[in-house]
Amino acid sequence: MKALKYVFLLLLLVVVAGSIYIATLENSYSVERTKVIDAPVEVVFNVVNEYKTWSSWSPWLGKDPEAKLTYGDKTSGVGASYAWKGDVTGEGSMETLSVQQDSISQKITFITPWESTSNVYWKFRKVDKGTSVTWSMKGDLDFMSKAYMAFSGGMDEQIGPDYELGLVKLDSIVNAVMQKYSVTINGVTTHGGGYYLYQTTSCKTEEVLRTMERMLPKIATYAKNKNITLTGPPFILYHKYDRENNAVIMSVAIPVMEKVITDKDSDILTGMLKPFTAIKTTLKGDYKNLKEAWEATEKHITTNNLEKLEVLPAMEVYINSTAGIPNPADLRTEIFVPIKEVPEVE
Repeated sequence: MKALKYVFLLLLLVVVAGSIYIATLENSYSVERTKVIDAPVEVVFNVVNEYKTWSSWSPWLGKDPEAKLTYGDKTSGVGASYAWKGDVTGEGSMETLSVQQDSISQKITFITPWESTSNVYWKFRKVDKGTSVTWSMKGDLDFMSKAYMAFSGGMDEQIGPDYELGLVKLDSIVNAVMQKYSVTINGVTTHGGGYYLYQTTSCKTEEVLRTMERMLPKIATYAKNKNITLTGPPFILYHKYDRENNAVIMSVAIPVMEKVITDKDSDILTGMLKPFTAIKTTLKGDYKNLKEAWEATEKHITTNNLEKLEVLPAMEVYINSTAGIPNPADLRTEIFVPIKEVPEVE
């Protein structure tokens, strides 16, 4: 009996000592992880800000694909929310409390396997190689939670690896978002033509976009200094495409309202396009997909027994600018290839 008594006292001392130790542990916790993602701040921000993207990169939802998700009236911005219920993830919800240009604050509430509430913070910072993304969570632990964490390595060891995995998956999703594109053959149309300011040059095919980006500011500055009104998005006229030598002769141009008499010593000139019939193709996405868009256009012309008008240059119109479009998937380019008029079917 004495032996049992000593064992009982020893266990009691262990429990008391353990309780005292647990009681002295910090009530609050903080977990934080950072990763640099090769993408503009706006693109990364928009993915995180939209709860409907979370199922594709959340480390916990990835472990519980059968979890049931429900969304609030808003899924992005202040007041946005979503909830989950699953065998692995338990039950809980998330709500966005504040949204700033470079940060997001959220509240996460767990119902099961235990009740708790924590604050989640996101920070987005532009760096040389893209965006530095910091994901953190802060909260308080009750006695039982502290007891569990004391014997499982702590909150940082429990949650940190999940945050690291989530940021890796977020990186993958963000890059997939930027890679999206579509090529649409709009068919036969009439281009309205009009006057334009332009410069002509030749370059290698892989240098076309860089050359355009270098020449456009000169034309725009000339127009501004001469109070010339620009009336549309910039475009390129392809006068000659030499596949054998990988070279093009092209004009970089911006539409203007009327004929302009440019300075005699200027290399910026005025041109005029008469209305013409063309096959129109629209590329939505990164310029690197332009080759596919051109190939689709050429194939459409051949398949439909249409005849190109070689005497007129083909056009590439840049409907929006990379300067104002952080996500290349949102860029829009229109291609016009002149063809002989299609006779109307009676």
